[in-house]
Formats: sequence, C-alpha cells, structure tokens
Amino acid sequence: MKPQSSWAFNIDGAALFYAFSQQLLITFNFVENTIILAAVYGPKAISGRKENPECAIVEVIWKPKTGIAGSNEREAEFIVKRTLEHIILTAMHPNTAISVIIQVVNDDGGALACAMNAACAALVDAGVPLSGLIAAVTCAVDKEGMVFLDPMKKEEKDFRGHACLVFPGRPLAATSAASLAIDNEPIEHGIVSSVTKGALSADDYLNCLERGRAASAKIAEFARSSLERAQRGVEMVVAS
Repeated sequence: MKPQSSWAFNIDGAALFYAFSQQLLITFNFVENTIILAAVYGPKAISGRKENPECAIVEVIWKPKTGIAGSNEREAEFIVKRTLEHIILTAMHPNTAISVIIQVVNDDGGALACAMNAACAALVDAGVPLSGLIAAVTCAVDKEGMVFLDPMKKEEKDFRGHACLVFPGRPLAATSAASLAIDNEPIEHGIVSSVTKGALSADDYLNCLERGRAASAKIAEFARSSLERAQRGVEMVVAS
C-alpha cells in the first residue's frame, strides 16, 4: 500500500479544506499520485422542498480536475453521499444541510477511496457529529488472482477487477466494550460500502476483503493520528 499523507487548511466560507493524498516514493524522488481536497459546509439552514424536519440532508458535489462533471462524477457523488449518511448523525440537525465538496487535484488511481478518507477527515475537523470513522481502500485483482492495494491508473490494464471497500472504524462515542460488537463480531469487521468493477469471483472478492480490512486498519490509525496532530496545533494557537 502506498504511503498516505494529509494536511488541513482553512478556506474562507468553508468549514475546512482537507487534502488527502496517496503517494509513491521512488528512490529519492517524491511523486504525488492521487490528491483529493474535501470541503465541508454546514450544518446550514435550508428552505423549500429539500428541507427535512427529521434530519439533515447530505449533499455531495464531485468536481473533476478538468472539464465539467459527467456520469462518472454523478455516480461517485451518489456513492460518497450514501456512505457518509451512514456515519453522520443527521437527526441531530433537522431542517439543515451538510454539503461536502470533493475536488480532484490529481487522479492516478483510487480516487473514490481517497475521497472517502478526505471527506471523513474533513467532517471530523469541521465538528459534524459522527457515529464513527471510516477507512476506504482500493483493491485490484490481476489475471492470476493476486490482490494489489492502491493500484495506479497505468496498471489498470493488467487487472481484471477492482473493488473500492469502505470499512467502519471504532465508534467515536464513549461506549461499553460489549456494545462495540454485533453478534459477537467487532464492528470493525463489518463493511460500510463496496463498489466493484470488472470480473471478480467470490474468492477474489473475499481475498480483497481480507487484504482491504488489514490495510484499512492502518489507514484509520493514520487518519486518527493526523487529526490529533491538527487538533493539538489548534490548541497551541488558541493558547498562545
């Protein structure tokens, strides 16, 4: 799996811009592969037909690197929206909207998973109430059945199938250990979203789940440590 990096910076009018990148280190040259910016607006008041008196609505806008959004971007918006709705506590903010803007800076594979991680981090930093974190990873299967993580675009022709897998993290709330399992299975062993393309057999998919779940634990740990560092930085600025 490629090394991950993230950084945050405030933008006027947005709660936060959060950049999340998957990077590749070749000898001593630092090459950026996939970089996604995520911005969160809200919860903000809305009116009209969109207003829901029972919960907040979640809006996702996917902006490509160049050109205008097409059917692929609309599909990505729907997938990200349904995934974020799983972790956002929308009932806490009825009659409001939470907007998530995804800007693709560079796409060299795995943009959907990268966007999921960036959006989750931005929501946390923006103070949107969540039931837990998520960690997304891209898996690819070659013609021999080998599973690869975070493939680059130029490698896609060598694979017969891909899967973007989103796994749940531990709940953010202080809950008892017993409540962190369903049917004696830890919550982290579940799956939030799964998007597959190409030809994958049942065994291929199960192998992707196994490799992806192991990788997602490292992504979740990295995301938590990044957010903690960002929070400590804010506290130091406030204290000074």
